[in-house]
Amino acid sequence: MGEISKEDTSEARLTQGKVKPEGTVSSIGKETIKAYTLENAIKYNGKANSSAVLAGLFAEGLEKSKIKDIMPKIQEVLKEVNGLTLEKQKEQFNKLEYKTSKREIREGLPELPNAEKGKVVMRMAPYPSGPLHIGNAKTAVLNDEYVKMYEGKLLLVMDDTIGSEGKPIEPEAYKLIDEGLQWLGVNYDKKIIYKSDRIEKYYAYAEELIKKGYMYVCDCTQNEMHDLKVKGVACGCREYPAEIQFKRWKKMFEAKVGSMTVRLKTDMQDSDPAFRDRVMFKISDRPHPKTGTKYRVYPSMDFSWAIDDHLLGVTHVLRGIDHYMSTRTQDFIRNIFKWKNPEPIYNGHFAVEGVKISKTKGTQEVKAGTYIGWNDPRTWSLQSLKDRGITKEAIRQFILNMGLKKTNTTVPVNVLYTLNKKYLEEVPRYFFIQDPLKITIGGCPELTAKIPLHPNGKLGHRTYQTTQNFLISQQDAENMQDKNYRLMHLLNFKSDKIGLKPRTYSFISEDPNNDLETKFIHWLPHSPYNIPTKIMMPDGTVTKGLGEPELAKLKVGTTIQFERFGFVKLHKRTKDKLEFWFAHN
Repeated sequence: MGEISKEDTSEARLTQGKVKPEGTVSSIGKETIKAYTLENAIKYNGKANSSAVLAGLFAEGLEKSKIKDIMPKIQEVLKEVNGLTLEKQKEQFNKLEYKTSKREIREGLPELPNAEKGKVVMRMAPYPSGPLHIGNAKTAVLNDEYVKMYEGKLLLVMDDTIGSEGKPIEPEAYKLIDEGLQWLGVNYDKKIIYKSDRIEKYYAYAEELIKKGYMYVCDCTQNEMHDLKVKGVACGCREYPAEIQFKRWKKMFEAKVGSMTVRLKTDMQDSDPAFRDRVMFKISDRPHPKTGTKYRVYPSMDFSWAIDDHLLGVTHVLRGIDHYMSTRTQDFIRNIFKWKNPEPIYNGHFAVEGVKISKTKGTQEVKAGTYIGWNDPRTWSLQSLKDRGITKEAIRQFILNMGLKKTNTTVPVNVLYTLNKKYLEEVPRYFFIQDPLKITIGGCPELTAKIPLHPNGKLGHRTYQTTQNFLISQQDAENMQDKNYRLMHLLNFKSDKIGLKPRTYSFISEDPNNDLETKFIHWLPHSPYNIPTKIMMPDGTVTKGLGEPELAKLKVGTTIQFERFGFVKLHKRTKDKLEFWFAHN
């Protein structure tokens, strides 16, 4: 996964404390298991499955390591629930629905060390190599939660000094980052700060440190310096007096790329060779999107943040567990100036199971034309999640429900999807037929289909006139056996196949009849008014079929559910076609 800043890696998992017991089987009672089982059974005509129940329990804090322990309980409840009639399932779910309500499992974030209400200042520091994605959202949301908790201030600092050659700044990223944070509801200070506008400030402090003998200009090669650091031997460049170092600093602005660096004088006998005389400035001739070729000597992340956290009054910094060295280096510089150091809050890394995310790779694929744009669902950018119909509320709850740990964690993607379903429970439902096949139901009278837009009956209905001819999916047709079926909300019919003749279909009755033991399938009237529909899937593939005529009334940006297919969001319409993006089942 990508990064929200050069110092806070994207996989870094910000966590929180003061949560209900997390990941323990004992903390998830039988009633909670039953509630999720009943909920799933009702959605699928009385038959729940263990995978869907597990997804719900992940949202309640279950960890992967505990699946084996809880599966016997799930199987026991599944057997009980699947043995009930649909009416009985609904009756019992009404009593247990509160167990799956849209509540936040967390009770709050742990207190920040040495924090005073009204005086906390925190910062987000995205590196603008592309739009923010689900991994970056975690850092943004938790910073936002903390400043709300302490009535503080959150700064948005574009960490755009220059970056590396393999990870260049993307000009469009500035707007995309701001756009993503706005949609996510992160409340940061109105004035965005750009590090590329502060280069002269870094030069001023660098010159002060050089003149006072705390930094020096080095012309050793990278390999030479590596060997010296490993041996704990000081570089000869380090021994020049301050006035010579300052002249070398000025010369650096005309020197070749890679020929000179500025290093911080630390203890060359330090127990960690990586801390010995770290690079603070380097030369780059790559044009900057905002400043062009005005500058060619750029500060390291550690140097710029050592200065900026002081100048901007930052009191607390959320930071990945692999950035202890950054804290140590930045504190070392601030201690020279006798400045107060901000409090670091370390966090473990997190990844979404089955999802490979990289802001840099996503940008490369967009620029190469492999992805359709910054919102391509394969990027997992905030723009793509929004266009798929993943709600910002679900993303925030997904992040907050993880809990505060310093250990690395992998979270199943179904946890996010389960949370999102709760925010989409009352969206309207329509029919979409993938790979449609025409069937004729013999003896079927002309009927008027009055189909509710939602089982709760609150959203109204749509009406269609039908004949004997219908469209069903190719898959449903291939899976049919010699038994009874029901076209949802319309009629019961029998499927027969005698000898080698094609399968035939015959009308039974109109009203639902539990004695018939019918299997439900969705359908469309065989009509020229059905709408050609395509659905962009999360892996970039496209599913095609026909949608019902009522879809023509939807506004672009509307999220709906296609029966027996999943949640989708209308992305684009043309004169005679619709394009939806798939969220999840």
